[in-house]
Amino acid sequence: MLTEAFSEAFRLILSADADLFEILWLSVQVSLTALLVSIVLGLPIGTTLAIANFPGKNVCITVINSLMGMPPVVVGLLVYLALSRSGPFGVFGLLYTPSAMVIAQVLLITPIIAALTCQVMDDLHKEYRDLFFSLSIPLNKAVAAYLWDARYSLITAVLAGFGRAISEVGAVMIVGGNIDHLTRVMTTAIALETSRGELSVALGLGIVLLALALSVNGLVTTVRSRARYYGCA
Repeated sequence: MLTEAFSEAFRLILSADADLFEILWLSVQVSLTALLVSIVLGLPIGTTLAIANFPGKNVCITVINSLMGMPPVVVGLLVYLALSRSGPFGVFGLLYTPSAMVIAQVLLITPIIAALTCQVMDDLHKEYRDLFFSLSIPLNKAVAAYLWDARYSLITAVLAGFGRAISEVGAVMIVGGNIDHLTRVMTTAIALETSRGELSVALGLGIVLLALALSVNGLVTTVRSRARYYGCA
């Protein structure tokens, strides 16, 4: 039975099954959209926490670090309550749409990118703070220099965020509803097909998801190697 399931799974992949690749495309689309939004939010937040001095800075850093481990189902529940008909944003009708899934993933991966950025920038700021101060370097130019010097480490943070997003199931299941041809992504489809006993489809999606995860980890390893080679790590 398992041999047949694996054979059918590879057949679905190699034949470019329309349903399978529709699910794959939606998964990548949702995760990349969430990643872009999280980059726009996470990099400035992390950089500000690292180089700015303000009351409550340590509390903010602690909160960001704590949010890295927030349970996905809790995030999904909060987004569900906010987007439901009785919620504050229910008027927009976003629940059970890809947009709701993007929002949930943004809440999950923004703290990861922000916390990792903060750590990287804090190390750089300690190293260059006195030099930049003595040269009267403007803040915007200092930030630009930090971002360039930390580019390899920041790429690693971004890839970690993408890996977290593409593998998410709990939150997107709650706010997306796993609706066929609308909000069904790889992780939710795997859970559904496994419960149905459709192992070939679940295995096909699992193989693709595993390949994506390995690709992301490979990119992270490559970036870290280049960072060590150029002395940026």
